[in-house]
Order: sequence, then structure tokens, then C-alpha cells
Amino acid sequence: MASATVHQSNVSDYLTKKQRESPKELSTEWAELEELHNKRLWHQLTLKLLKFIKKPEIQKSDALIQLYNNFIQTFENKINPLSLVEIVAIVVEHYKDPKEAIAFLEKTEPKVKINPDAQNLCKVLQGQIYIEQLNDLEATKKIIEEVEATFDNADGVTAVHGRFYLLASQYYRIQGDHAQYYRTALRYLGCIDLNTLTDEVKVQHAFFLGLAALLGEGVYNLGELLAHAVLETLKPTENAWLIELLYAFNSGDINKFEKMKPQWGSIADLAAQELFLRQKISLLCLMEMTFKRPSHNRQLTFAEIARETKLPLNEIELLVMKALAQGLVKGAIDQVASTVNMTWVQPRVLDRTQISGMVERLNEWCKHVGTMENLLEEKASEILTL
Repeated sequence: MASATVHQSNVSDYLTKKQRESPKELSTEWAELEELHNKRLWHQLTLKLLKFIKKPEIQKSDALIQLYNNFIQTFENKINPLSLVEIVAIVVEHYKDPKEAIAFLEKTEPKVKINPDAQNLCKVLQGQIYIEQLNDLEATKKIIEEVEATFDNADGVTAVHGRFYLLASQYYRIQGDHAQYYRTALRYLGCIDLNTLTDEVKVQHAFFLGLAALLGEGVYNLGELLAHAVLETLKPTENAWLIELLYAFNSGDINKFEKMKPQWGSIADLAAQELFLRQKISLLCLMEMTFKRPSHNRQLTFAEIARETKLPLNEIELLVMKALAQGLVKGAIDQVASTVNMTWVQPRVLDRTQISGMVERLNEWCKHVGTMENLLEEKASEILTL
């Protein structure tokens, strides 16, 4: 629906016609737009347009496309590039043919290339059409890669980040890449106000994130999700058990995992990955065992690990090697003594029980430091005369 450059007289004719055929209140708004345009007050006109295009009366049929082609297009080079794409984002929704919508966005992109955020937003809007309407995953992937590469140079979170992470999470969910979905969906929720989403959408995000946390390869830090308000929305639903299961994984509680099999076993994706889930919770159990030990006593025997993880003794060495290889813990295996000397465990976001356990260990550490201080005071003269 591209049109030739519209001349000034045509703009006046278009605005006059709109004032004539609109109800009184809307007619006044059209007159205000004309006045701001005639006075060349581009900033005020942009602010007015951003509100005006959201009016239900303007959202009918192709009225917005006509507004763009007959009016906005004549001064689009005077509009702040990001604001122009924000306007385009609403106009593009009214194109019935997705390919025409893509063409419209592609035509806008070079006009805003001076502003990287505006250009990225143009790309992301194309990505949304590719994935939601054209099911073109290859084109969506290309856009995700192009935009993500520019984020390395961006300062902080921009207006584009939220929309980009939503697009990326949609793509990774369709691809079945649980770890990438988990990462991008959490970032999306971190960029937006949760209250702007409907309860239904919040519940959907919480459920998909919960599954991705469990099934994601290399996802061992579940605390960020457990601390997120979105998870609360699952409590009144039939899937409230998922929260309990996530807490069981976070603390490596294998007994709880086994007890909850009737619930998680009813979800096809989880039931199909039972072996993977068991390996994952065993690794989390090993991390929790290491975390609970005081730093001066982190020697774990194979027998202790086998008892906690419920794995056969001959599989323990392999489990520890996997934990070391994935950087979840650091330490050394003593094959002769069948022990592991742990020196470090990967930092995680902790729940309240884990934090209270850490407080106890800090108190114990403080006592040890106090005892050592007293010992040094008492023996100072002996040490100095050595």
C-alpha cells in the first residue's frame, strides 16, 4: 500500500476531509494535528500522534494506513527515529497481508538507520511477523542474531530489549531449546512491568519457564526463577505442584522428586526426559551437599554421595567428574580413598532455607576466627621468641 510522496495541498485536503466526516470530539483532534503541522511543531505533533493513533476510532479498517500514507509520511524525516518506529509498530498491525507488512517495515528501516535502537526495533517487528504469521523460522533466526550482536555495545536496557527478548523466547520455545528459552524469557520479564500482562499470559510464562528450568541443558541456577513474582501466578492453578518441584530441584531433594512422580509424570515432556531429570537433580544434590559443608570440612565420601543421590556406588565417580567438567564444583577425586575434596561450589541464587543455613555457617566461621584470635593473643610472646 505504498503511495507516492504526498504534496502539501493533498495533506490539507486529507485533514479537511477528516475534520468534516468525523464526530465533533475527533474532528477537534484532527484540527489540532493540522495546526501543529502548519506551525511545524514536529516534537509536539509526534507526541500528539503517539496518543492519537491508539484511539479506537482510528483503529478501524485501514484508517491508520491511510493516516500514515496521506499525512505522517510527508514529515517522517522530522520525527525522532525511535518515535517513528513506535508509530510504525501500531500502523503495521493493520496490514492484512503479512508480506506487505514486512515490505512496509523494510522501507522504514533505512529511514531510521541513524538510530540503532530504532533500526533494531524495525527488525524485531519484522521478526514477529515472520514467526507469528509466516512461520519463517530461518528469517526469524537471522534477525535475532543481527539484533543480539548490536546489544554488546548498548548501554543498559533500551526500549527494544523487551520486544527482542520476547521474540527470541518465542523462537527458542518453538525450536525446543529449553536453556536459551529460559535465559531469554527471564530477561524479557526483567524488561517489562509484569502488571501489563494478563493473568493468562503470566501463568503461561510461569509454566513454560518452570519446564525450561527443569529441562534446560546447563541450567542449574533455579533461584532467579524461584524469586520471581511470575511464579506466584501458578499457585491458584492445577500446575501449582511445579513450584514445589522446582524447590526440590533447587535443593537437590531426590526423595521429593520421586514422591512427586505422579504429578510431573503426567507432563509428556518431563516424563520423556526422566533419565535426564534424575541426572540433573543428582548433580544439584551434589552441589547442595558441598554447599552445606563448612569450608574447612568439604571431604565427601563416595558412600555419602551414593546415599544422598540414591545412585549405585559405581556411578558416583562419573557423577563427580560430570559436576567438575560442567564447572558446578571444583575439587579433586581420591580414587584410592573413594573420596572427593571439594574446594568450591558454583554461586547460585539461594532460597530462604539455604540462606539461613549459610548464616549458621557464617556464625560458626566467626567463632573459629574468634578462637584463632584468642589463641594468637595468648601465644603471641611464644611465637615472637621463636
